[in-house]
Amino acid sequence: MGIKQKTKSLKSRGSNLSDSFYQLQVLSDKQLVDTEIPKFANRIKEAGWDKGIDPIPVEIFQINIGKLCNQTCAHCHVDAGPDKKEENMDRATLETCLSIIKAHKIPKVDITGGAPEMNAHFRWFVEECYKAGSTVMVRCNLTIIRANKKYYDLPEFFKKNKVHVISSLPYFSQSRTDSQRGDGVFEDSITALQELNKVGYGIEGTGLLLDLVHNPSGAYLPGPQEELEAEFKRQLKRKFDIDFNNLFAITNIPISRFLDYLIETDNYASYMDELSMAFNPSTLDGLMCRNTLSISWDGYIHDCDFNQMLELRSAVKGQHINDLNMEDLMSRKIVTNQHCYGCTAGAGSSCGGTVA
Repeated sequence: MGIKQKTKSLKSRGSNLSDSFYQLQVLSDKQLVDTEIPKFANRIKEAGWDKGIDPIPVEIFQINIGKLCNQTCAHCHVDAGPDKKEENMDRATLETCLSIIKAHKIPKVDITGGAPEMNAHFRWFVEECYKAGSTVMVRCNLTIIRANKKYYDLPEFFKKNKVHVISSLPYFSQSRTDSQRGDGVFEDSITALQELNKVGYGIEGTGLLLDLVHNPSGAYLPGPQEELEAEFKRQLKRKFDIDFNNLFAITNIPISRFLDYLIETDNYASYMDELSMAFNPSTLDGLMCRNTLSISWDGYIHDCDFNQMLELRSAVKGQHINDLNMEDLMSRKIVTNQHCYGCTAGAGSSCGGTVA
């Protein structure tokens, strides 16, 4: 039986369960790969982390405030889209998040989605976090700025609240970007970047940070981040007179839509083997799961954004933001699985790019 048939059988058996069940079944099924891929937990033990990965004090409070999005990208690990109207964080949960941010003086708040700007309470929350003294990062897909007139003022809103804007741009060409994110996305993204530049984003000396995110369009690791950044800056400046600060090269994690892509293209086994072979112990110290809390739209606590999508909740009592105990949080061990090879391959990967 081929991998497509095996995974379809798994999905069929888990049809009454959540999609995360299917994904975890695929990741743990040794029969789906041709070579023996060691358990990630064993690899980190061999690297000297005998008792698992320890957290360090929380520096980044990452909140997925909803899966609603104006796009449906092929490799989206969040499985976001226009049909996710019910999966959005409510005001009460955001208020709880805000109280924790204030009480523990968490320096950075990372707001993601979906398109987080589509949450009805987005602007209020950004303003309150900024007033509390936290640096606010927003994962903006760029096209939302051009999606509707009510979003046209986002660049000015971001500027007013000194938001650190982080935006995905798979490549500096229309064909590669649109193939990954949808027709017309590249053109709208370029226009949005130019709008951000107009108000000072990405311009030296303004203090308004505009960073871009690149992830490969296929089943392979990204190239060297510094080289990619230099090429992106050269091409975007030459072609569109666009400036930005940093480029983050992120490895595609084998979950959600990208996992389906790997299976449908018969690349799952080779990709998992590539990630495993590229395992780099020096990435472990800088993993984002160590200094980041990831909160899902319904308020559950996770060690990272990827665990969130697999519904692998943090190993803490209660597991919900309403029951958060910081002492308990700091004594936990990070929850890992086979997908964690994606963050430890090569130079490593995180929401902030390479880690080693």
